[in-house]
Amino acid sequence: MLRTYRIPPLSGKADSVVIFLHGLGDNGAGGLLELGRVWQQALPNTEFLCPDAPFEFDMAPPDLGGRQWFSLKEFTQAAIETGVKTAAPLLDDYINTVLVGLDLTPARLALVGFSQGTMMSLYVAPRRGEQIACIIGYAGRLIFGDELAVEKKSSPPVLLIHGTHDAVLPFASMREAEARLQKAEIPVRTLACPQLGHSIDDAGIAAGMAFLQQYL
Repeated sequence: MLRTYRIPPLSGKADSVVIFLHGLGDNGAGGLLELGRVWQQALPNTEFLCPDAPFEFDMAPPDLGGRQWFSLKEFTQAAIETGVKTAAPLLDDYINTVLVGLDLTPARLALVGFSQGTMMSLYVAPRRGEQIACIIGYAGRLIFGDELAVEKKSSPPVLLIHGTHDAVLPFASMREAEARLQKAEIPVRTLACPQLGHSIDDAGIAAGMAFLQQYL
């Protein structure tokens, strides 16, 4: 079980859960979990979880506490694809453990990713046999997009949010992901955030909350 940071439901009893998947070099206690504190007033019956990614961040001293879903030391498409496939079973097992622990069905679970966490969300969730509630992906990419139509086992609705001035993962990544998700017949909406870099702004936070309210 991955080390996990938790925001319990305001109501005291969870009837749904949001799992945040952080980006490269962050950890479960980082900024992404703070979205749960913003959203919990609108989702009082939802538990918010943010696990540490399974591996130490390998481009900074380990005492800084950074984590990664996969390494980007070798920044090639082949290395990224290998990394996603290696981490996918670990995330899949984590999702299963959370559902059992909270006694919830997959339809009551949402994944919210940022950057590398978005890549993991978009890879794992559609390949699960039982459909989860939804996916929100901030500032990410779709990996193995060409294979998705054949490999998918479910079609959870997706919201992609991306800054137009993202210098880490270009804004074009969102449009490419949108096209491939549509080709795979997975419902997808998008939000472009003008002038925003590799980050999340107030418009993206509000859109994410509304999306979760619709599906949870």
